[in-house]
Amino acid sequence: MAPAVKSLEPGTLVNVVADDGRSFGTGYFNPASLIAVRLLDPKPDAEIGEDFFVERLTRALARRAVLFDKPFYRLVHAEGDGLPGLTIDRFGDTYSLQFGTAGMEKLEVPLLSALKALLSPECIVLRNDAPSRAQEGLKSEVRLVLGDIPGRLPLEENGTVYFADIRGGQKTGWYYDQRDNRAFVASLAKGSSMLDAYSYAGGFGMAAARSGAREVIAADSSQPALALAEEAAAANRVSGVCKFVKADAMEELERLGAANETFDVVVADPPPFVRAKKDLEPGAKAYRKLARLSASVTASGGFMLIASCSHNISMERFALECGIGIQRAGRTGAIIRQAGAGPDHPVHPALPETAYLKAIVYAID
Repeated sequence: MAPAVKSLEPGTLVNVVADDGRSFGTGYFNPASLIAVRLLDPKPDAEIGEDFFVERLTRALARRAVLFDKPFYRLVHAEGDGLPGLTIDRFGDTYSLQFGTAGMEKLEVPLLSALKALLSPECIVLRNDAPSRAQEGLKSEVRLVLGDIPGRLPLEENGTVYFADIRGGQKTGWYYDQRDNRAFVASLAKGSSMLDAYSYAGGFGMAAARSGAREVIAADSSQPALALAEEAAAANRVSGVCKFVKADAMEELERLGAANETFDVVVADPPPFVRAKKDLEPGAKAYRKLARLSASVTASGGFMLIASCSHNISMERFALECGIGIQRAGRTGAIIRQAGAGPDHPVHPALPETAYLKAIVYAID
């Protein structure tokens, strides 16, 4: 990298040109990042201001209007919506934003102007506390830009009411990416017992309870997350079939297995075990262990979902490790569903690695 290029301030807008003079368009540059340039517009010298963001946000809104009848979804999913380094989750008139790159953070003013002009939000929160920001040389912060944040924010998904903590909860406050997988698991749960391991605020468990599960146990290490799940159970009038357990999910699976307890439906949706490429082998072993423990508490004839949000492990490797885990539990079964994130998490066709979420559902013998 030439000294003049290295001296550019992180986030500087640049024209990207190939060795043969062919233009790739306008992007932003960060000499300290593993990805030096991220493209914003195929035109060189593009004006990246409020009008640019209005156009991109309008397009993203139009896509979601076809997909959803209520304003609870991921509005912007980085490269998939032509806005690399930006995530926006919508909760009615409240918006939770995350800037993942120096380039996008430098564009905060025109972006917020476009968001306000287009959607008239009541509340905007910047959840700029992702650990990956450190790779871009960015500080960690949570900042209120507009309005007031309630202690917990109601949202609706597949007819189920949930509550999100967008100031202190994980990521932007909720995981919309599992929407379709929650609906599928809920369709299996009528009249069944269910274990929702790594339940967070009760995403899978509340959907199953509302679909007629006779018993739901939600296990998570976060008491604040479980409190949100309990509130969701009350709002959905399913408190009578739900139990909430504060515990390390892996340890709880081991305890339940040792006690020979089984459930008709088991869900294990952990945080990422493979945060970086160097973590692949230990992370793969962790998924293998998780599958073994989950299979050991799944009743014969039952169903089990194992998920991974680690983009650094492929679906092929993930499925292999889960298969080994099931075998080591002394169980057999068949895959009945392989899926990723919902359609409000579009994948850029040239960046298949952005298809980070993997969920496999097994019918266990």
